[in-house]
Amino acid sequence: MRYRTLGGTGIEVSTHCLGTMMLGSVGNPDHQEGARVVHAALDAGINFVDTADMYSAGESEEIVGKALQGRRDDVVLATKVHFPMGQGPNRGGNSRRWILRAVEDSLRRLRTDWIDLYQVHRADHRTDVEETLSVLGDLVRQGKIRTFGCSTFPAAEIVEAHWVSERRALPRFRTEQPPYSLLARGVENTVLPVARRHGMGVLTWSPLASGFLTGRYRKGGTIDLGSGRAALTPHRFDPALPENARKLEVVEQLVALADDLGCTLPELAVAFPLAHPAVTSVILGPRTVEQLAGLLKGAALTLDDEALDRIDAIVPPGTDLYRADGAWQPPALTPAALRRPVADRAAADN
Repeated sequence: MRYRTLGGTGIEVSTHCLGTMMLGSVGNPDHQEGARVVHAALDAGINFVDTADMYSAGESEEIVGKALQGRRDDVVLATKVHFPMGQGPNRGGNSRRWILRAVEDSLRRLRTDWIDLYQVHRADHRTDVEETLSVLGDLVRQGKIRTFGCSTFPAAEIVEAHWVSERRALPRFRTEQPPYSLLARGVENTVLPVARRHGMGVLTWSPLASGFLTGRYRKGGTIDLGSGRAALTPHRFDPALPENARKLEVVEQLVALADDLGCTLPELAVAFPLAHPAVTSVILGPRTVEQLAGLLKGAALTLDDEALDRIDAIVPPGTDLYRADGAWQPPALTPAALRRPVADRAAADN
């Protein structure tokens, strides 16, 4: 396992990070098996563990907290805040009021006195980013978090946050956590260059594109739209839809490339993000120890220029064939934001 500096923090993290979204009721509800996954990752040299308060409604943090007892000092622990945690209008978001409550809840579930990397899970257009940066800076000074970052922020939101930090003399986002895979290369256009320009560490998520790059979904095969991820968002997996048929065509080409390289499709998928100079660590999200072992084989795979050129010919740089964060869109893209009131749509009075 190799290690890289996380942005300008001086913190050294493994180039693969254990993501724990699948530990808990949403994925693997067996807490003992979840602990074995965590221990197997640490034993393999991973020193970076990423979770979030909303993963299985806090259960993932509880599993991670129990698993890290006795090993906490050797782990760079990351979690996130933003998504609703219960009923009520103020039990989520990026406000000072909620973040101060949420960090205490995460510390309790994680059984720790500090969080190494506290991430804002999504942008919140109801809250001034100055408010968010201010409270995160306070938490650093209080010793409850060591540093902080953002996750799945558009490039413009990242730039605005850095501008506010500079103008208001506030601590800045040190990391960004975007989706990035062989099928989702859109972040290469602006997010990764902006992160690199500002010296941010980059943790990428969904290298397997929600299962499309596991080899489970193949052209001509049967796709069960009633189970797993496909049941949650069938429109993203239904092979009858042209955009999904295109993804399956590309998967076949990537399988052929993996065969030529002597690796599996998942190994190719896990190795790909690390080739980008902006990427610090790739998040792996296994449900079981066996899945983790399979994914870690990609850690030893180095893609040369010829292999990357062949990937570019299949999926051109900056192209999104699959939107990993399909369940969320910025408020600016909602119909209400894109349309003027009816009375104001004409260029002149009738």
